[in-house]
Amino acid sequence: MGTTTRRNASAMKMVGALLALYRQAAGHTQRSLGERFVIGEQQIASIEQGRRPLKPDLAEQLDELLGTKGALSIALSKMPEVDLVPLWAEEFLDREREAIAISVYDNLAVPGQLQTEGYARAVFRSRVPVYEEDEIELRVATRMDRQEILHRKVPPTTSFVIWEAALRDRLGGREVYAEQIQQLREHAEMPGITLQVLPLGRTSHAGLDGAFVLMETPEYQRLAYMETQRGSHLIADPEGVGILTQKYAMLRTQALNTEESRALLDRLLGEA
Repeated sequence: MGTTTRRNASAMKMVGALLALYRQAAGHTQRSLGERFVIGEQQIASIEQGRRPLKPDLAEQLDELLGTKGALSIALSKMPEVDLVPLWAEEFLDREREAIAISVYDNLAVPGQLQTEGYARAVFRSRVPVYEEDEIELRVATRMDRQEILHRKVPPTTSFVIWEAALRDRLGGREVYAEQIQQLREHAEMPGITLQVLPLGRTSHAGLDGAFVLMETPEYQRLAYMETQRGSHLIADPEGVGILTQKYAMLRTQALNTEESRALLDRLLGEA
């Protein structure tokens, strides 16, 4: 399976600083530039801060708009590379950013969209073989940036079903665990987010094949994403997406309702 490359963190900051310099020289704010490319002020800010990579197609468009004679594209092409995010994951993140509806089932860990920084760091430190510390920090920053979609003025309609077993593990220790459960409890009250817990002790379970994500694009295309130990799949085939949609519908009937799920989180907080 092919891969693309995530750029070196210091080089990403350098390119971001160049973008900020050229943007200001051209008289643009982060908001006006984001609106010009329909990507939003936050994404421009993330690129300028080196937390999100500038992609080649956007670099070319920015060079043309800002009159930089290809400077951003050349700087991007000369950046040192670090193999971090496979091609299929990059495509998934792009689709997730533009989705109007997202449904997530996870049975191993708290979904990335809901993780605290400490919990995300504990997840990446659990990886075998281990990541280097600077790589862990870059991945944590990328994950935190990814959560911006839940806090937009008009966020996607988002549903989560989490197996209770994932909420019982105490990755990162007691303090990290308590902070993570508290964040889940807060997100359970946010408008546009539905959070349900699939309880332990059930006699039937529609999610035994593993975690997956369902997405709907602005064009109303339905997609699915699945991760495995050695790779992942972005699924556009209607039959494949349909099967996972049926699984998710069944999982929601098997899970606690939203009020019961909040009550369970309250109990877990009391035990933390």
